[in-house]
Amino acid sequence: MSATDSRPELLQTGPMMPMIEAQLTERFTVHRLDGADPEAVLAQAGPRIRAVATGVGSTAGGKRRVTGDLLARLPKVEIVANFGVGYDAVDTDAAAGRGIVVTNTPGVLDDEVADLSVALLLATIRRLPQAERHLRAGLWPKGGFPLTPTLRDRTIGIVGMGRIGRAIARRLEGFGRPIVYHSRRPVADVPYRHYPSLVEMARDADALIVIVPGGPETNNMINAEVLAALGPAGTLINVARGSVVDEPALIKALAEGTIASAGLDVFADEPNVPEALIAMDNVVLLPHVASATHVTRNAMGQLVVDNLAAWFEGRPPLTPVPETPVPARV
Repeated sequence: MSATDSRPELLQTGPMMPMIEAQLTERFTVHRLDGADPEAVLAQAGPRIRAVATGVGSTAGGKRRVTGDLLARLPKVEIVANFGVGYDAVDTDAAAGRGIVVTNTPGVLDDEVADLSVALLLATIRRLPQAERHLRAGLWPKGGFPLTPTLRDRTIGIVGMGRIGRAIARRLEGFGRPIVYHSRRPVADVPYRHYPSLVEMARDADALIVIVPGGPETNNMINAEVLAALGPAGTLINVARGSVVDEPALIKALAEGTIASAGLDVFADEPNVPEALIAMDNVVLLPHVASATHVTRNAMGQLVVDNLAAWFEGRPPLTPVPETPVPARV
């Protein structure tokens, strides 16, 4: 950093979209934590860092999480801008204790994730990838693809009724199927039946779509008991976080016929997917692509930059997370 450079100093925890990196470089003096010597970066620049930019792509495997220990090495940090609506890779308790604001990117990806969720539900129940493989393998002339289950006789349970959960439910209304949901509390102005008990809802539903935040409160909430309640004709769709599902229990349930099928866009140790899941024919697997379109990812990236820009221009950030209330500016 030159003596005349007055731009705030920012720590980028890992690779981000080029459009984000270009704007960060223009507005900030950027230091990278994913270089050859992150310890040297923290030792040299840590005392001056005022902002952190992080996100899903920069926290793979938990290596670039914004932990309390990392924040402790950044005594002047004021804001952490997270790329993604989920921010479980940021220690919000530690941030709140220091008066550090954490922002995320809600709203701009709701429709994209809802669209993908419905597509994954249909693909899993109707076995669309398997049908395509049947055709590509030249098997159609030897016999038609087997009949599949259907959405027509199903009650759909949504685990979580936030913005994305409501967007999923609105889309599913067009299919004319009963919709129920589980959340800690009933959601106002939602016409669907609320289940305080996830197990009871799983017992009454034929398909579960999981769209809750990650973190300790939801860790492994889809466990062996829930899967057993869903039953041998049941389908599980996870577009939330891999941590929300007990992955070994899910593998066992799929292998033993405890449930019929699963559609997964997220996994416990991304990008590493268990070989047991890859080998199964009753699962549809996607590489965490629910929001992965040019339009939506660009909108998310711009919101990361806009939150940081607002803060350093003396305005409130656009989308602070509730765990870190925006402190009064001096």
